[in-house]
Amino acid sequence: MKTEREYIGELIRFGIVGCIAVVIQYVIYSVIVQFFSHNIAYTIGYLVSLAVNYWLTTRFTFNTSRSYVNGFGFVFCHVINYFMQIGLLNLFLYWGCSKLFAPIPVYIICVPTNFLLVRFVMKYSNK
Repeated sequence: MKTEREYIGELIRFGIVGCIAVVIQYVIYSVIVQFFSHNIAYTIGYLVSLAVNYWLTTRFTFNTSRSYVNGFGFVFCHVINYFMQIGLLNLFLYWGCSKLFAPIPVYIICVPTNFLLVRFVMKYSNK
C-alpha cells in the first residue's frame, strides 16, 4: 500500500512530466497552426508529446517497466484524453477563444483526468 508521501511524490512527478508534455504539445501546435488547421496542428503536437510522455511516465513518474500491456493501456487512456481535448479545443474556439489561447483551458480540464486514468493503468497493468 502506498503511503501518502509516495502518492504525493507520484503526483509531483506526474506534474513535471505533464508540464513537459504540455509544453512540447503547445509549442508544436502554436508553430504548426500558422500553416494548417487547428485540428491537424493539435493532433501532431499531441502525438509527439504522447511519445515523450510515455517514456517519461514509465521511467520517471511511476518507475515501471515499459510493456505491451501498459503501453496499450497508456495509449488507450490517451485516446480518451485526446478526444476530450480536441472536443474542448473546438468548443473553446467556437466560443470565440483565439487559436493560441484555446488550448490553455483544455489542459486545465484534461490533465487531472488523465492523471487518474494513467496512474490506474501504470500501477495495475504490472501486477
